[in-house]
Amino acid sequence: MVTNQHTKLTTLEVIQRIIFITIGASLMAVALEIFLVPNNIIDGGITGISIMLSAITDVPLGIFLFILNVPFLIIGYKQIGKTFAMSTLYGVAIMSIGTQLLHHVHAFTDELFLASVFGGIILGAGVGLVIRFGGSLDGTEIVAILFNKRLPFSVGEIIMFINLFILTSAGFVFSWDRAMYSIIAYFIAYKVMDVVIEGIDESKSVWIISDEYKAVGETIMSRLGRGVTYLAGEGGFTGGNKTVIFVVVTRLEEAKLKSIVMEQDPSAFLAVGNIHDVKGGRFKKREIH
Repeated sequence: MVTNQHTKLTTLEVIQRIIFITIGASLMAVALEIFLVPNNIIDGGITGISIMLSAITDVPLGIFLFILNVPFLIIGYKQIGKTFAMSTLYGVAIMSIGTQLLHHVHAFTDELFLASVFGGIILGAGVGLVIRFGGSLDGTEIVAILFNKRLPFSVGEIIMFINLFILTSAGFVFSWDRAMYSIIAYFIAYKVMDVVIEGIDESKSVWIISDEYKAVGETIMSRLGRGVTYLAGEGGFTGGNKTVIFVVVTRLEEAKLKSIVMEQDPSAFLAVGNIHDVKGGRFKKREIH
């Protein structure tokens, strides 16, 4: 869920936000008008509804994108905060104008699979940039936040239900093969968006329980260059005192870490989780000797 932002942005941060939201929204417009829309392939959320309404009524896509998103921004203003609302409004405006300017540009390809793949990649990159710099290009999340207060489902589950309904609807408006290509494009966009938001070096938290904790910890520090923290624990099932190793690594280091742990103690317990942000402490990698 998006929370209110009380921290005042510096001038440099505002300029940076405007630049990257502009780039992200422009990429979204390119993905829609040069790859997806000409081939009757849709995205999820309000964007997908806008594409279908535009196809049915012949009203320009950009008009529906703006008209359908703005009411949800107004309704959900208190839920999402002023900074996020203004960033989203700006992004939606740029996206809407971009689709209008690109509307008469010929599709880059009429091969449906290529259009789905590359449209999904560009769309995911655009949406990811906008989200990473504090905005959004679709009011679906706001809808989900509002419904979440009245329904026994999480925001993520509500968004999934909404998108499933919208992507399925493409089969009735266009054709069922277009609906399936739309799902491919949506899946690719989702994965690319995740990489753009989190970065290729997404952090992982790792918890290791091993009788050979000293050897495991020292090897991690010497071969990965990452600091470790030893935590005192007690086994709830087996009883007895346990020493837990906690370490934060990047996504690219995860496989090597697992290899190190298994080399030192094949019977070690190891749990890996995603971390969306790492600040402070001594996360910076030190030299490996």
